[in-house]
Amino acid sequence: MKERARYGIGLALLLLTAAVLILLNAEKKEQRHAVSFPAMGTVATLTFYTDETTFLKAVTAVREVFEKITAVANVHDSQSELSRLNKEAGKAPFVCSPLMWELLKESRLACELSEGAFDISVKPLLDHWGFYQKKIKKIPPPEETAKIKKLTGLAKIKFNDARCTIRFPQEGYALDFGGIAKGYAIELASAKVVALGIRRGMIDLGGNLRLLPEPPPGKECYSIGIRCPSRQKGGVMPRILQLPGNCAVSSSGDYERYVKLENRYFGHIIDPATGTPAPGKIAVTAVSSSGTRSDWLSTAVYLRGGKLARKLQKKLRDTQFHIIKKEKL
Repeated sequence: MKERARYGIGLALLLLTAAVLILLNAEKKEQRHAVSFPAMGTVATLTFYTDETTFLKAVTAVREVFEKITAVANVHDSQSELSRLNKEAGKAPFVCSPLMWELLKESRLACELSEGAFDISVKPLLDHWGFYQKKIKKIPPPEETAKIKKLTGLAKIKFNDARCTIRFPQEGYALDFGGIAKGYAIELASAKVVALGIRRGMIDLGGNLRLLPEPPPGKECYSIGIRCPSRQKGGVMPRILQLPGNCAVSSSGDYERYVKLENRYFGHIIDPATGTPAPGKIAVTAVSSSGTRSDWLSTAVYLRGGKLARKLQKKLRDTQFHIIKKEKL
């Protein structure tokens, strides 16, 4: 064999070996890693495709985000900033931290875009219906509900954007970031993860999902199941969402949190217009480019149905809804 031919074969083998090593190294770097842990009153599950060192850094970053938001927005912790705000804002303007102010800004925008369907000022009604510490056995009389409803309404609250302060019209008002805080958390957390160079994977915070920019290795899309809203059936619906990534998914229904009063079930989503829990005839899954937005969107459309969904899709082009009518289950 001529020397040149030997050289050519040797070079080809060397290049092939290098290509195989590069491929194996790439696969090693994008191994699937997953972990679950308690966070924000639920369970968080992180699934990322990366190397182990970067995965551990990402887990630390995500947990730090969740802990910071919990310290600000946990309505059940008497030491949280939200609890202090609820106690003090009826007496004097409350000066908000930057994180609290961002949550309030997002909540105010959500209230505006949803035409009042999403309103974080319904906490007095949540207490009234027994969704927190107060336990009740009978359906509250309409006159009592009407009285509590007067202590709600985001439009009545004074916000000073220059000083980042909030002032309630009177004592008795209170805020609850349920329906937006988890979505906000996964949005901030995903930014931290992507900044570390991770492009594939998912953050799941109690069913609020944030999909990273690229699908899992070898896949064209993420396959996301929609939970069946029936308490009896459970499981997922036959239709599976195929999503390319870089989006968020949230669902709202009455199948997880509810109270049973006089042999009737009442879901935890309060209608600000009536002061009572929503009837629960539908379940809604919202898909959006923003985790914050998908969270409140599912709540708002759960309350107002397809008419509001169509309006919101015209305003927010990156949004889609999947509405399940329970009578069709």
